[in-house]
Amino acid sequence: MFSDKANAIFQEVITTYHIKDAVDQPFENPYDKNDALIEHLLYRKCWIDTVQWHYEDIIRDPQINPEDALVLKRKIDASNQDRTDTVEYIDSYFLQKFEGVEVQDGATINTESPAWGIDRLSILALKIYHMNEEATRADASQEHQMACKAKLDVLLEQRVDLSAAINQLLDDIAHGRKYMKVYKQMKMYNDDELNPVLRNTK
Repeated sequence: MFSDKANAIFQEVITTYHIKDAVDQPFENPYDKNDALIEHLLYRKCWIDTVQWHYEDIIRDPQINPEDALVLKRKIDASNQDRTDTVEYIDSYFLQKFEGVEVQDGATINTESPAWGIDRLSILALKIYHMNEEATRADASQEHQMACKAKLDVLLEQRVDLSAAINQLLDDIAHGRKYMKVYKQMKMYNDDELNPVLRNTK
């Protein structure tokens, strides 16, 4: 099933990142986009999420230098755009994959595209990894560990449910019971023609 592949790749990414555990480490994608495009995109997607997860930790340091915080905020903005672009690349992959499917009468559209469900699955993989760290942290109190273990159990159940929902959606699209329609995000704040602050600096 597709979600099994995605979850395995997300775990591979998170494990690889935490060997060095540094936001500025070089990125290497082990999947060639010409031979394994969806694997390439899934790996890239989760790497973006993993680095941004740690950006978000760093910027919340109450002692952070304001100048460093501004630099980091710009990196988070760029990461968000990269994340959105990659989600849209994943949806483009599915659009092409299913372009020949005959849509059944009465077929419906889903509230979110497959790639945005996959986006949530990638974030969920990070939540599970880090909640497990907290649930097993040796210097934490037993109360803390137990509370985090309870949260971890919920996250694991959520991954099962979300994985099943993504698989079902892809199966429905493949058999014409649902159809895809992708709306680009059309973010305005990064566009120097649409953001009035950026436009006025030109």
